[in-house]
Amino acid sequence: MSLTLTIELSDRDLEHFTKAMEEARRAAASKAPEQVADAAGALLAKARGVTVPDFIADRLDLLDTLIAMLKDPAWAMPGEDQQRILGALAYFAEPKDLIPDHVPVLGFLDDAIAIELATRGLRHEIEAYDDFCEYRSAEARRRGLDPAQVGVADWLEGRRAELLERMHVRRQRDVGVGYGASSGYGRRSYLANVWRPSTYLR
Repeated sequence: MSLTLTIELSDRDLEHFTKAMEEARRAAASKAPEQVADAAGALLAKARGVTVPDFIADRLDLLDTLIAMLKDPAWAMPGEDQQRILGALAYFAEPKDLIPDHVPVLGFLDDAIAIELATRGLRHEIEAYDDFCEYRSAEARRRGLDPAQVGVADWLEGRRAELLERMHVRRQRDVGVGYGASSGYGRRSYLANVWRPSTYLR
């Protein structure tokens, strides 16, 4: 038998999380992008070694995508865009958690909430990368190649440039933009769960 819980965070709760994330961003400012991505990847590997609720698992999939966006040489995000992703990952580069990860069931709850909050302004980045991965997968197979082994390729550059431009235009159009095995190959399952018009974390 399953149990469904709805968590509503008050302004005070959100302020608490926001403060913790801001402190983590400041602490991570001196770290190299690779360090931030590796720290987030270590948390992801640890979380996947245990059973977690679906809400947490869905957000961990999103964390996987952000890591892939930074590490994918073919995507090669420009500096400012990369900083937005690093800002979203900074919380996971610090060992101090609001809830210790070893706590059964709830150990990664604060990480999941942090992912939800940090990525609310990264919808267009995630959608652009998702489309890029789908294009790479389809085009690579058409050429008889393994998508995971393509790396940097001339035939990807045009589509990459189009998607980055679309991302920038859509982001500028928005009001109140927020922050921003890692495969990143065309997963859409998390989008239905993350980008819904709700003030509740389910």
